[in-house]
Amino acid sequence: CTVLFLQLDYCCSPKSLQSVEDRANYTFIRGDVCNSRLVNHIFNTESIDVIFHLAARTHVETSFESPSSFRRVNIDGTRVLLGAAHEARHRPQCFIYVSTDEVYGASLDEVFDESSPVRPSNPYSATKAAAEYLVRSYWDKYKFPIIITRSNNIYGPRQYTEKVIPRFLTLLQMNKKCTIQGTLPKSRHFLFVDDAVSAFLLVLEKGTVGEIYNIGTGSEIPIMQLARELVKMVGSGTVLLIQTPRVDLRYPISCEKLQQLGWRAQVSWAEGIRQTVKWYQDNPDFWSDTSEDQGQIRGKLQKATNK
Repeated sequence: CTVLFLQLDYCCSPKSLQSVEDRANYTFIRGDVCNSRLVNHIFNTESIDVIFHLAARTHVETSFESPSSFRRVNIDGTRVLLGAAHEARHRPQCFIYVSTDEVYGASLDEVFDESSPVRPSNPYSATKAAAEYLVRSYWDKYKFPIIITRSNNIYGPRQYTEKVIPRFLTLLQMNKKCTIQGTLPKSRHFLFVDDAVSAFLLVLEKGTVGEIYNIGTGSEIPIMQLARELVKMVGSGTVLLIQTPRVDLRYPISCEKLQQLGWRAQVSWAEGIRQTVKWYQDNPDFWSDTSEDQGQIRGKLQKATNK
């Protein structure tokens, strides 16, 4: 049985769950990961074997504006979930914490592997790094079976419009300009969602508890090139380059450790971005009924950073 525990925050939509909601082996529980009473209740009433902990606030620019909310969800939420899982009447087989390549900090030419020092450079990545230390502490003290993953930027259909690819697509569909932050030609490594899922499942099947695994891709795309590609694919819009502080350069990571388990990214950049663009063109109103006023969303889209 699969139990999905989700708060349905602003960046989530119940429509994403429609394809699985009628399955007999699926249960959805709406709640806050920081609610210790509810989380403890779930672990005491369900026989949970595996936890994939993906709950987090992730938008870099917002983390500077509201660091306390990132600390609460990313650190306190991890503490609550770890404690409940560790004390559960049915001992889980594995607790997989999904972290980010941003914990390494930015780089011009250094490629990070799992032994590289952690040097987070914004409140978001700092809270993810802190949560990693919490997760590792349960392995060090209790040998509680944890695995940590650090992945590149994951993209694909249904992603909320604050992230760079859906943000650009939404702006272009509104005939707005794609705004690029910064003055240097920086890039991002993009990992298609299907490849990320296959990596998570492989780590669960073959990964070693107590270890960290990078999940990355060779699809490194300059943000300016990305914007121009999307303009060409959508057939409308322009690109605007503006200068602003607080934008990191790039996050290159080595995935040799994961590749030794047999993982390879299967979806090319050309195919992944084609599928993504088509989905947003076919579903232009998917995010229009979120709890926020659409006018506020559009304002945020134009102010959001590239992460």
